[in-house]
Amino acid sequence: MSESSVQHHLNTEAGSAVYSPLVLKLYDWWVLGISNRFAWQCPTRTVLLPFYREHIGKRHLDVGVGTGFYLKHVELSPLHEIALLDINENSLRAASLRIRRPKVKLIKENVMRPLPRPAEEGYDSISLFYLLHCLPGTMDDKEIAVTGLKHYLKSDGVFYGATILGDEANHTTLGRRLMKIYNRKGVFGNSSDSIHGLQEMLGRQFRSVQVRRHNQVALFVARDPLTRDPQPRRLRGNRRAALEPVGRSPIALLHRVEAL
Repeated sequence: MSESSVQHHLNTEAGSAVYSPLVLKLYDWWVLGISNRFAWQCPTRTVLLPFYREHIGKRHLDVGVGTGFYLKHVELSPLHEIALLDINENSLRAASLRIRRPKVKLIKENVMRPLPRPAEEGYDSISLFYLLHCLPGTMDDKEIAVTGLKHYLKSDGVFYGATILGDEANHTTLGRRLMKIYNRKGVFGNSSDSIHGLQEMLGRQFRSVQVRRHNQVALFVARDPLTRDPQPRRLRGNRRAALEPVGRSPIALLHRVEAL
């Protein structure tokens, strides 16, 4: 299979298109409320929000912004400079309106394609909450996102986030059902995602990596980015297309609502 065909298999644009204003209104209730508590057993307010707050820097880039929930609840000071990066304009608009900050920078980019090198000073922190498990492919495939984003980080900055682990994570009954649906539909691409794979992938990009697990979710912190990118690994060309058409019924939309 040609490289262009493989990139088509790893396309993220079709999956992001589901994030209409209506779906985003359901996001906090379904993803941050029901799913985090009962499916992934990693509560938003007692685990994920404190983790987000702990590592945010004065100049911060949030990638895969969802609804802007975390930035809304971290008590930002007037000194904070915030940038939002997402492929979906609805998400960017919803998050920027929610946090109500002056001069929020909005960046519309696809992290699974090479990102332009930043022309300005890097960020003190970059967060990726519930992004990696939505990207198609294996951890090796998803490394292109980390490779591009690390160039936006200051040399002493922190790169952190959370991602739902794959089949090895001993999921609950609800979690297994959602994993099957989301991976079949292309909403998730995390069946093979593991703590070891995440640690290994981040270790190729950063000198300091810490990964811990809270039930079915991995929380990671990486520092000291390597200035030289490793040789890209060959993309797998023998998998099915990562994203498939999904109907527009309310149930189908709920099946897609965890894509970020």
